[in-house]
Amino acid sequence: MKSMTGYGRGESAAKGAQIIVELNTVNRKQAEVSLGVPPELESIEPELRDMVLASVSRGRVNGRVTLRRSGASRAVASAINEGQAKAYRRELAKLAKSLNMPEDLSLETLLRLPGVLEPSEPALDGKAFTAPAKRALGQALEALQAMRGNEGTNLKRDLAKRLAGLRRVAKRVAKRAPAVLKQHRERLIERLNKANIETPGADDERLLREMVYYTDRMDITEELTRLDSHFGQVDQCLDATQPVGRKLDFLAQELFREINTIGSKANDSVISGEVVTLKTELEKIREQVQNVE
Repeated sequence: MKSMTGYGRGESAAKGAQIIVELNTVNRKQAEVSLGVPPELESIEPELRDMVLASVSRGRVNGRVTLRRSGASRAVASAINEGQAKAYRRELAKLAKSLNMPEDLSLETLLRLPGVLEPSEPALDGKAFTAPAKRALGQALEALQAMRGNEGTNLKRDLAKRLAGLRRVAKRVAKRAPAVLKQHRERLIERLNKANIETPGADDERLLREMVYYTDRMDITEELTRLDSHFGQVDQCLDATQPVGRKLDFLAQELFREINTIGSKANDSVISGEVVTLKTELEKIREQVQNVE
């Protein structure tokens, strides 16, 4: 079991540059990836996104890829902006003529004017950095999954503890259920007697059917059986190695449905109190499940 939250960092050096990848994840029902890459690596962004999605099945991944170039790889080339040089030459000629001064502008002076000589860095081929970028991303994903795994262990421990609590309460409800059903039957017979209606005998099928129907409506055996079955499925999820967040979310909804039905059918103050306890503890489980991948 893994948590959906975590952080990972990786770095790799190649071709006079260093690539650093940082990832962090937060809760989401589906897998989402937001990856910021420098312009030089935009061509390989889809491959990096595919790597993330192959590793993370649930949660939003926010990532940043940084490219740091060494001095050698940043060897600066120079380009002459001829248009800018001609503009300077033209304006300076006008100025010299208006001031009645000799036009003695040298090429060296012209090259020193702002914007005439433009430095430029050599362009990078993003494909050449595919392997080091993937190495850095692989390291970041490994660190991310390790942290998510540690968080998942804590989540598993907490969920197992709360599940054990639900089981204890459910057992108390199951132990009380037969007595409650017996009380309902006795109460029905008492009402019949007070209404001067003779208690049905073995041959009064119609009235007996009505009694069975009445008591069946109060019987929570089926709900308790399904509740126990859901507990078992949660146990399986806690021991699973694959992502189980969505399944746990579904099981939590089913547990709530059964608990709610027990509360409405039992019509007993003691069981009603236990149902409140079950709902309170289940709500904490549902909150934790939202963090599971």
